[in-house]
Amino acid sequence: MTPSARAQAAIDLLDEILAAARAGGAAADTLIARYFATRRYAGSKDRRAVRELVYAAIRLCGAPPVSGRAAMLAVAARDPALAALFTGEGHAPARIAADEPVAPEGIAPEWLRAALAESGLADAELAALVERAPLDIRVNRLVDMPVAIAGAAPIAGLPDALRLPPGVNVEALPEWAAGAIEVQDAGSQVVTLAARAAPGQRIVDLCAGAGGKTLALVVAMMNQGAILASDSDRGRLSRLLPRAARAGASIVTTRLLDPGREGEALTDWTAQADCVLIDAPCSGTGTWRRNPEARWRLTPDRLARLVETQARLLDVGAALVKPGGALVHIVCSLLDVEGAGQVARFLAARPGWRAEPLALPVGRAHGDGVRLTPAHDGTDGFFVARMQAPC
Repeated sequence: MTPSARAQAAIDLLDEILAAARAGGAAADTLIARYFATRRYAGSKDRRAVRELVYAAIRLCGAPPVSGRAAMLAVAARDPALAALFTGEGHAPARIAADEPVAPEGIAPEWLRAALAESGLADAELAALVERAPLDIRVNRLVDMPVAIAGAAPIAGLPDALRLPPGVNVEALPEWAAGAIEVQDAGSQVVTLAARAAPGQRIVDLCAGAGGKTLALVVAMMNQGAILASDSDRGRLSRLLPRAARAGASIVTTRLLDPGREGEALTDWTAQADCVLIDAPCSGTGTWRRNPEARWRLTPDRLARLVETQARLLDVGAALVKPGGALVHIVCSLLDVEGAGQVARFLAARPGWRAEPLALPVGRAHGDGVRLTPAHDGTDGFFVARMQAPC
């Protein structure tokens, strides 16, 4: 592909990504993979160059642009070499007209930027929300194998965490094949510590997904006890048990739940769990570094539905906690309506429950919990709180 053809490919992909964002369709990474699956003539350098153009445009445009071309013109306004490719010749983008729309730069749509400000996120921290994310792994102490990866750096406060150089193909490493490492952001590792998992406990990971936090809990429990990993997403949950087998985790069972009827499938765990961990579905405002197009998907109505789901899942989880046990609420969001506000609502409705102080390696106290942000902590953004049931 010529540089001009790469620019046009990026525009075409941005149009697909915008359409998917409006319709709740596939993520940008998936769309990019599909695009090149039908264009075998594109080499690895072409794919890399197009991907970089696409994500440069997504990170630059806070609000959904009117078109992929408008988004790419915003990038071209910063890059004269890119602007020079708009010649209209061959596979190149059409020439730039003086009056055509150029997407405005920004961090997020205005309503969402205001919500972040109301949640106490200072302007100085906003830019870090859309920077490129690092690649972190967690060393699995259940596997007796030394981990020696070139360029890996330890992460302060997390003895099992390593930060890898950009571009490492983790799944090609012998440590990954042996189950000695798992890809997991340092922030995700930190908030999982709020469960205070210990050998012999019985824990429910209510929204386990593909099991990243579940497997971290197994290690903390030294593979002793029981973990029920449940989720309503069949596809994601189906990936957990193969991951557990590779990691040597033998105490995990899975259970598929019906959305809205989760409690009906968990009655055998009523008041039985030492801890219920809820990594709840959320806006993902703390993970824009990895999924910057999520800013284009979120609307006030969708946020309101997520908040309702979180409140319902907290109710479900509370019923599973044994007297004196704990309920851990986690969201990869920086919005108080999903984090500190959600916990305040829960505690106000349940006399006898109380928030427990958290001493985590990173993060700052926020409401009744702890918040991690990319700018302050170098991790994805999270809110976590631990609440204890009355004895």
